[in-house]
Amino acid sequence: MGERKGLNKYYPPNFDPRKIPRIRKPKNQQKKFRSMVPLRIRCNTCGNYMSAGTKINCREEKVIGETYLGIKIHRFYFKCSKCCSELILKTDSKNSTYVVESGATATRVCDQNEEEKQAEESGDVMSSLEKRTLVSKREIEVMAALDEMKSMKSRRVSVSVDSMLEALSRRHKEEEQVANEEDAALIKSIRFGMQRRIVDEDTDEMKEKKKKGRMEAIDEKKPKTKKLACIITSKKKTSLGLASLCHNYGADEED
Repeated sequence: MGERKGLNKYYPPNFDPRKIPRIRKPKNQQKKFRSMVPLRIRCNTCGNYMSAGTKINCREEKVIGETYLGIKIHRFYFKCSKCCSELILKTDSKNSTYVVESGATATRVCDQNEEEKQAEESGDVMSSLEKRTLVSKREIEVMAALDEMKSMKSRRVSVSVDSMLEALSRRHKEEEQVANEEDAALIKSIRFGMQRRIVDEDTDEMKEKKKKGRMEAIDEKKPKTKKLACIITSKKKTSLGLASLCHNYGADEED
């Protein structure tokens, strides 16, 4: 199959590609190809209607000096199917459509705004109502925000700096008092687990102190009894001395 189609070409041994002259093409050379009409148009000379999709032989070229956001614009030349008059179309990248330059008129212009209007008129009533309600809600929110801003500005104008500082200091003091009360209530509500042990230890210490105090009182009382005993013994000694003296005195008289 490849041989029949002529894909294989014969190059002689004395072939030199440098001897082949270069073809210099113009910068804006027209290209010929077969295409279809993108719009429904009407010829101005004969009044023939050409619907979208009719096959035509056209020539295409780039429009020099016209671009849209860096996108190149192309121009198409073709002939009417009835009178063979030349018709010219041009691309419209902004609206993503085609524009008739000369030789014919477009029966229908495809614009997004017109399509939206037609959709609303045809039956998209609910979507239009939703859009209107959204717009009305936004307007109401904007008006409410403006009213709040106006009220805030009027309040700020009426309030002075000294009064603002006094109000802030009062608020700070009230917050401190509330915090202190909360801390005190929390401390009172806490029950420590080691409290009973400390009390028991204190009671043991108190008991020991009481015992020591009683022993000291008893010790203080004991020396008094010893003194009395000493006094009694001394009295006894004196009586015995008198007895011995009397005994000695009687013995002297007998002598």
